[in-house]
Amino acid sequence: MELLTVIAIIAVLAALLLVALAGAKEKGRETQCVSNLRQWGLAYSMYAIDNEDFLPRRGQGVQPLTDINRPDDWFNALPVYFNLPMFDQMVTNNAMPAAHTQSIFICPSADNTNAGYFLPYGMNMNLCPWNLPLAVKFSQIVLPDYVVAMGDAPGQYSSTYPSPNPYSIVARHAGRINLLFLVGEVKGFAGSYVGCGVGDPGLPDVRWLTGTASDVSAWTY
Repeated sequence: MELLTVIAIIAVLAALLLVALAGAKEKGRETQCVSNLRQWGLAYSMYAIDNEDFLPRRGQGVQPLTDINRPDDWFNALPVYFNLPMFDQMVTNNAMPAAHTQSIFICPSADNTNAGYFLPYGMNMNLCPWNLPLAVKFSQIVLPDYVVAMGDAPGQYSSTYPSPNPYSIVARHAGRINLLFLVGEVKGFAGSYVGCGVGDPGLPDVRWLTGTASDVSAWTY
């Protein structure tokens, strides 16, 4: 009886230890995700400095990514600041970043469940879209401290937005999501707070609207 009691206690302690280790592992992945987004934030700033204050384009919107050849899209325009080739060149060279590999493109917690292109970070769908004749300048953005630049995204889209649709932002870190703001700050939020899988709740501290002409069509996202 005493032996069975000891075995039961050991089993409980082992289960608790496994839970703690899993939590620590996920926390490490979340920390790496934050680091990746901060580096993308620096790249946005450097791109604006090098391009007369213009920002890179968002890529495609509500459709899964198919057009990877435009040099002004963020996934092609920004990798140079990490001494990396453009995304389309990576694809051509059969070196597209894959899930669970160490890459600035990859959130460590993201799984690739789609056979298409894989970008588990997405740019704010309402920031510098192609339906505007000119790219948006950083200085044109209203309240850039609170405007989202990028965030955790499902993977097959180059841009994202809080929505019930498949391109919505994703809370993949134990119910939390990491968002990069245009000024370079990264913050984590509960997915329910920012509208993951639901829609933009219009928060004052997490803005998807930019104060530019793109806002008039944001209701369609």
